[in-house]
Amino acid sequence: MSQSNSLAVSSGHLAPGTALRRAPFRHLKEKLIEFVLLGAALVAVFTTIAITVVLVYESLGFFEFVSLWDFLTGTVWTPLFAEPNYGVLPLISGTLTVTAIALAVAVPMGTTIAIYLSEFAPHSVREVVKPLLELIQAVPTIVFGYFALLFVTPLLQDTIMPGLAGFNMLAAGLVIGIATVPTIASLSEDAMRAVPMSVREGAYALGAHKLGVAWKIVMPSAISGVIAAYVLAAARAIGETMIVAIAAGQNAVFTFNPTEGAATLTAFIAQVSLGDLPHGSVGYRSIFACGLVLLVMTLVLNVIGHVLRRRYREAY
Repeated sequence: MSQSNSLAVSSGHLAPGTALRRAPFRHLKEKLIEFVLLGAALVAVFTTIAITVVLVYESLGFFEFVSLWDFLTGTVWTPLFAEPNYGVLPLISGTLTVTAIALAVAVPMGTTIAIYLSEFAPHSVREVVKPLLELIQAVPTIVFGYFALLFVTPLLQDTIMPGLAGFNMLAAGLVIGIATVPTIASLSEDAMRAVPMSVREGAYALGAHKLGVAWKIVMPSAISGVIAAYVLAAARAIGETMIVAIAAGQNAVFTFNPTEGAATLTAFIAQVSLGDLPHGSVGYRSIFACGLVLLVMTLVLNVIGHVLRRRYREAY
C-alpha cells in the first residue's frame, strides 16, 4: 500500500481513487431511493385517480336510468320503494346539517384547546393533555354512535328539549363535533408551536399581553395550518358514517331542522352496502352517485381551504 493510501485509510477517509470507483454505486443508491420515494408518493395519487374513475364510471351507468337534473333537484329519496325516487337533496341536507352542527362544536373548542396548549399550558400539562386528546380518535365511531343515541339524546330530552325525537341530527352532530375536536386541537397546536419564538418576544417587547399575542400574533401566523385543520375536521364530519346511521336514523327527509331525524350520504351508502338492494341494480348504483357527490363536496371544501390559506398567507 502506498504512503498516500495508508494516510487516507489511517485518517478515516477513502483514497481518491477508491472514492471515484465507489461514486457510481453511490449515485445508483440515491437514484433507487428517489425512485422508491416517488413510487410511495404516487400511490396516493393513483389511488385517488382510481377511486374517481370507479365513481364516475358507475355513476354514468346510474344516470342512464335517472336524470341528472332530477337527481340533483329532487326532494324525495326512496330507492327501496316499489316506485323509487332518486332526489338526492334529502341526503345532502342531512349531511350539511350534521356537518354544520359538528363544526359549530369542534371549531371553537378545538381552537381554544390549541391556544391553551400552545401558549398557556405548562409543559407537564401539555405532555399529558395532548396524548389524551389524541386518544379520543382511537375510540370506534360505533361507540360514539350509541353514546349519542343512549346518552346525549336522553340528556337533551330531559333538560332543554323534551319533545326531541329519538333519532335526530342534533345529537349526532354534537357527538361528531366532540369526536372531531382532537383533529383541530392537535393540528392547530402543532401549527402554533411552529411559529418562531422571536415573533412572540417581539410582541411582548412592544407591551402586548399574553392573550393578545396568542390571538392577534400567533393565530394569524399559524393560520395556514389552522385552516388545514378546519378543512380536515369538516371532511371528517362529512364522511362520518356510523354515528349518523345510529343516532340520526336512516329516514331521508329534506329538512335542515336539527331536531328531526334524517339520513346522510354516508348513512345511505352503508345501508345499501348491507344488501338491501340487489347488486347491479339502479338502486345499488345510486351509492356510487352519492359517493361522487361526497367527492365533489370534499373537493369544493379543499379548494375553499386552499383559497383561504393563500389569502391569509398573503395578508400576513
